[in-house]
Amino acid sequence: MDDWPVPRKKLTRREALWLLGRGALAFPMLNMAVVPSCEKKGKSVSPVAQSAPAGPSDEAFLEEMEQKAFLFFWERASPATGQVLDRAYATGADDARTISSIAATGFGLTILCIAAQRGYMPMAELQDRVLITLEFIWNQLPHQEGFFYHFVDMETGQRMKRCEVSPIDTSILLCGVLTCRQYFPDKRIETLAAQIYQRVNWPWMMNGGTTFALGWTPEGGFLPYRWDTYSELMMIYLLGIGSPTFPVSASSWDAFARPAFNFNGYKFIGGNAPLFIHQYSHAWFDFRNKQDAYANYFTNSINATVAHREFCLSLSSEFVDYDDNLWGVTSSDSQYHGYVAWGGPPPMGPVDGSIVPCAAGGSIPFVSANCIGVLRNIRDTYPGAWQRYSFVDAFNPLTNWYDPDALGIDLGITTVMVENYRTSFVWDVFMRNPEAQAAMGAVGFKSGSGLQELGSRL
Repeated sequence: MDDWPVPRKKLTRREALWLLGRGALAFPMLNMAVVPSCEKKGKSVSPVAQSAPAGPSDEAFLEEMEQKAFLFFWERASPATGQVLDRAYATGADDARTISSIAATGFGLTILCIAAQRGYMPMAELQDRVLITLEFIWNQLPHQEGFFYHFVDMETGQRMKRCEVSPIDTSILLCGVLTCRQYFPDKRIETLAAQIYQRVNWPWMMNGGTTFALGWTPEGGFLPYRWDTYSELMMIYLLGIGSPTFPVSASSWDAFARPAFNFNGYKFIGGNAPLFIHQYSHAWFDFRNKQDAYANYFTNSINATVAHREFCLSLSSEFVDYDDNLWGVTSSDSQYHGYVAWGGPPPMGPVDGSIVPCAAGGSIPFVSANCIGVLRNIRDTYPGAWQRYSFVDAFNPLTNWYDPDALGIDLGITTVMVENYRTSFVWDVFMRNPEAQAAMGAVGFKSGSGLQELGSRL
């Protein structure tokens, strides 16, 4: 799911993230079961039943942002295979790069559904692109037990850069595939989507353990790390538990650790990892007003987002650009260090005053008014950050650096979460999949009006 290229020393970036996440286990409060509210130094944030609707000017801004981002997933996908470039020039300039990310393709499939719903292009053209994509995935994209390589050539599907077979990136792709299955009224799309999902041998990726392996390579077999600490992993487990062909036990949901954090009174389950871990599974699985034995994960993401905002503001004496209307750092490109996993709390990476728009963009359903304000401020104040595909991946107001690239996964999470905030469209469509419903029921999710969600007016 993270971008390529990755500077390699002894560990891949994902392996390093895994080790950072394990470091969270040294923190106290490990037995916190539920994150019920968001409090700071005795001051409670008023709970609200749902996100406040966008005002007219906000609505126009969000519509423009979605339309521009859609262009990335249409223009930067191969017409022959449907595979989406991992990254492209934010201006839309010609680009000779051919590395596709299967996660970007998963977001792209979802955004084709959004585009059809909003009338950005004729339904027939969008449906044809989906069919081309699914045919290629089913018939030609190399796989191992149904799991796909993280990065592939967008025209041939061949593995790139000796990358791993990735359960998380496969899961993001599958979420897009299953969204298309429920949205497009086409029997071939429905059949292909079911076949692609049902081919995945989920127990194989557990490699004899109770949690999923981080990945697999033909050179070394399974990576020596696991998806065993709270992160974006919820989608892997729910897809595996819900599989009608090769399921894993529902008890695997209880096997990963859920470390607890407290930043200035904001309590949340998390890991030593960037903010995106609190966004990705929420793009498709609807955790609103639901709770398992451990947490209301929607509220948890609200708390984590507010904690991140406060973390950025706590750095404002060092990085004077950070304020209430300009904050947000998550995995992204950087001016001096390439692609980095950075952010907090707890602090991680060489934070330098940079702003990553998808930090706020992917959090819009959680803290909507403030996140929309941040994005509008970026567009209005920093025109270099607003290009053909909406936002560049990152920029630094203190040094006047603007990333020349837009990244598929970062535009993807922003676009899907904006649409969920506006209409709940992706949540509503994806959750029609009976496997998703069954998996959430199997691991003990319960719904009820007594489960308050905080949110949009922060």
